Amino acid sequence: MARLFGKETSRSDLLQRLGSMRQVAGIELAALDDGVETGVRVANIGTGSGFRFRVVISRGLDIADADWRGIPLAWRSPSAIAGPWYFEPEGLGWLRTFFGGLVVTCGLTSAGAPSVDQGQSLGLHGRISNRPASGISVSERWEGDDYVMSLRGQVQEAVIFGENVSLTREITTRLGESRFFLRDVVENVGYRTTEHMILYHINGGYPAVAPGGRLISPTLETTPRDAEAEAGKEEYAEFSAPVPGYREKVYYHKMAPDAEGRVRAALANEGFAGGHGFGFYLSYNAAQLPRFTEWKMMGQVDYVVGMEPANCLVEGRARERERKTLQFLEPGERREYDLEIGVLENAEAIGRFRDTVRQALAAASK
Repeated sequence: MARLFGKETSRSDLLQRLGSMRQVAGIELAALDDGVETGVRVANIGTGSGFRFRVVISRGLDIADADWRGIPLAWRSPSAIAGPWYFEPEGLGWLRTFFGGLVVTCGLTSAGAPSVDQGQSLGLHGRISNRPASGISVSERWEGDDYVMSLRGQVQEAVIFGENVSLTREITTRLGESRFFLRDVVENVGYRTTEHMILYHINGGYPAVAPGGRLISPTLETTPRDAEAEAGKEEYAEFSAPVPGYREKVYYHKMAPDAEGRVRAALANEGFAGGHGFGFYLSYNAAQLPRFTEWKMMGQVDYVVGMEPANCLVEGRARERERKTLQFLEPGERREYDLEIGVLENAEAIGRFRDTVRQALAAASK
């Protein structure tokens, strides 16, 4: 049964009061129509709780904007939600169309820094976030007294004489909730063994990222990526005001899964709005995504903290192969990934979330 406008609401009770479910919630397909965004297909999803988010169909079914009652979760970069035809795959060109946003997928055959791997030049973070989805289907249905909304599509990464990998994504949410579930199935639909790297670039912004805000995570061990991150590593979880000339800091986290095998992490600011608090959380399967990278960028404009669960680090495919940690998909092989992202509405919700993280850490120390 959905909780809507502060009370439990049954299907029959609600439908008597509405001409259409779109009055309170639903999925609306649309296209953007200005500048470099012209022609970009999106799906705008609202749950009725005040939680809304935008899925970019033309950009890998990634999620750009998200807000709860007008409060944004994600950082948005100066780049607009540019059409995939503007993608620059060489070197760091990926950054020119990186819109930030709540979820940007990196992969599927390469992620992390540019590298030259076995003679192949690979750009930053791969191609999948700049591939349009096809086969889009929308479902808005009652399951008993729960109203369930889902969006599904497929994204392909393929080249003649090379990889042929598909990603099937389904994003599901429910009436009255302030969270969604993202389920990916990655499959090698070709007949060649193919490298497989995947990373979910989850980009938190103001006001969760602000002085007094922090990363709440079941971190057992933190490793700075480089000398830049080594300086100030004891403050990896703390956020400052924007700093002129700040250079990004990247940390690798060893996480403690909970009893269900999931890692739960959050970006939260308990001091927001005079102590009311606000933040959002991430939950993912540690067996599916054994790596976690924190991207901390306290610069002016570039003011963002990334939570990045992955099956790899972020130093590029050549380095992953050198370490012998590079993963592969055999012909016909499938991998599944499932994430949950939701709002922490106030300081009380943040406190409850912190307790779950402490429990995971306590269990890991026994």
